[in-house]
Amino acid sequence: MAQSACLLSRIMATSVSATVRAGKIIRDVMTHGSLNIVEKGKNDLQTEADRCAQRCIIASLSQQFPNITIIGEEEPSNCDIPYDWIVTDADQEMLQLKLPTHLEDIDPKDVCIWVDPLDVKLMFLGTSEYAQGLVEHVTVLVGVAIGHRAIGGVIHQPYYKNNENEILGRTLWGINGVGFGGFAPIAPPHGKIIVTTTSSHSNNNVQAAINALSPDEVLHVGGAGYKVILLMEGKAHAYVFASNGCKRWDTCAPEAILHAIGGTLTDIYGEFYSYNAETTYSNERGVLATAPGQNHQWYLNNIPYELKQKLEQ
Repeated sequence: MAQSACLLSRIMATSVSATVRAGKIIRDVMTHGSLNIVEKGKNDLQTEADRCAQRCIIASLSQQFPNITIIGEEEPSNCDIPYDWIVTDADQEMLQLKLPTHLEDIDPKDVCIWVDPLDVKLMFLGTSEYAQGLVEHVTVLVGVAIGHRAIGGVIHQPYYKNNENEILGRTLWGINGVGFGGFAPIAPPHGKIIVTTTSSHSNNNVQAAINALSPDEVLHVGGAGYKVILLMEGKAHAYVFASNGCKRWDTCAPEAILHAIGGTLTDIYGEFYSYNAETTYSNERGVLATAPGQNHQWYLNNIPYELKQKLEQ
């Protein structure tokens, strides 16, 4: 690794390589291995793919950056990690990035990395859904926070089909105030409102908030990562989730990338979430994200205050 590169560049470069490796592990487990499903809570299942992908990412980052805080969705494991799961290389494009002065010299103690190793649960996808391409909703998320703010993010889609070379997988990244890569932002269509929201964790409050916006279309998809990808690629104008079921590891990476292209992600009051190591894990006040060029405040204003208050109860 180019040790001359600054800390943030090296973290991001390693994260890109680690998510790609984790994506291959996920595909291997799903193709050849047993899922070994563990129920963590109501509607919250963990598979062997989740556990293996997280072990790969956290071990790779911890070895390179022992002084930073890393928080993963899954419980830590003391199991031995195969040597080929520990990534030691780094994305060269990321290492060459020119960062602004305030990001060039950061204290490792101010860095907190949030890892969601498998943002959509594959056991819910049946044969027909595989045929429809819904496995592309699956994402691996690594978000990098400095202090309280989400600054850098990596989203890897292990099942994304590249039509040009037929290779599975793509990696999207962004650093707020610096740049982005792996995709081309597209503006959503004018003259209509397309909202994306949860496919499995809806409730009356979520639906009421969506109804208040009078959308022309509602896209129910899995995973915060994929919902934000819809915003980045012009397929939706807003991501609305007026509930507390989302976690910091779900939103840190998507928030950073979305902000890097001019979009916005906040709670439904319009406040940014904190991503420092001492913060709570749950996004208690919901999620509202808007595509670049959208008036975020308009969406905030049109979600009734009484619906927002229900998240505080």
